[in-house]
Amino acid sequence: MNTGSTDVFVDHRNLLFTVAYEMLGSAADAEDVLQETWLRWVDVDRAEVRDERAYLVRITTRLALNRMRSNARRRESYVGPWLPEPLLTTPDVAEDVELADSVSLAMLTLLETLGPTERAVFVLREVFAFGYDEIAAAVDKTPAAVRQIAHRARDHVAERRPRVEATPSERDRVMQTFLTAVATGDIQSLMDVLAPDVVLVTDGGGVKKAALRPILGRDKVVRFLDAVSEGLEAVADLVVVNGAPALRIVLDGELDTVASMVVEDGLVTGLYVVRNPAKLARLDEVVTLTR
Repeated sequence: MNTGSTDVFVDHRNLLFTVAYEMLGSAADAEDVLQETWLRWVDVDRAEVRDERAYLVRITTRLALNRMRSNARRRESYVGPWLPEPLLTTPDVAEDVELADSVSLAMLTLLETLGPTERAVFVLREVFAFGYDEIAAAVDKTPAAVRQIAHRARDHVAERRPRVEATPSERDRVMQTFLTAVATGDIQSLMDVLAPDVVLVTDGGGVKKAALRPILGRDKVVRFLDAVSEGLEAVADLVVVNGAPALRIVLDGELDTVASMVVEDGLVTGLYVVRNPAKLARLDEVVTLTR
């Protein structure tokens, strides 16, 4: 085995994982893509490679695109809404505001509305600032076509992003209020922290109780949360998931739910609740993401 190739791959591994994860929304799929990237990389003649970082990203991108297309077919039979797999992240992710935003569950869910090539171009350009020529080589398009795709993807994302970004202190205050309301069963406090047009998306994967479609409106959201929590003895706390605070709920000593929120103007406008056990399996290890 070529030690030099191993060192280069290890040096860029976190970047490659982040690229794959942002394209796929699944840590398990991202790990599979990295394994395939490694197998291809060890067979490469490095003397022919001018930019090792760009070359590795190109391999990862192409493999992730293939995985995205096959996943699209499988998701047609997925029970209820599909949400990205949440990850416990290191504090430095939260400090990189752009990276934290790009890996938030809200953003990854939004990116699901893009086609595979559009998503790849958006991630490589807007998050990692790759040049159009580099992206063109990765997605097998001309630089001119990539510019047009990037423009379309930017417009698509901009139209659907939160109207006003909350400050970290405002978001933390709202999250703490929400946590206290859930822990004490204070329905009025919960109502006070939710926006009138709040949207709740739950992912149970057909295994855990979850709504089969998004729930819109404060009253309906509160009724649903009250119904699913009735009679349950839960322990809730705040953790850093995908670069932002999220609610972790433990039932009978086992992780049951992770809830991420979008906060605008001091109110929760979006709730992303993951209950699918397969997507919570990695929540006991901290993942290092990087740009």
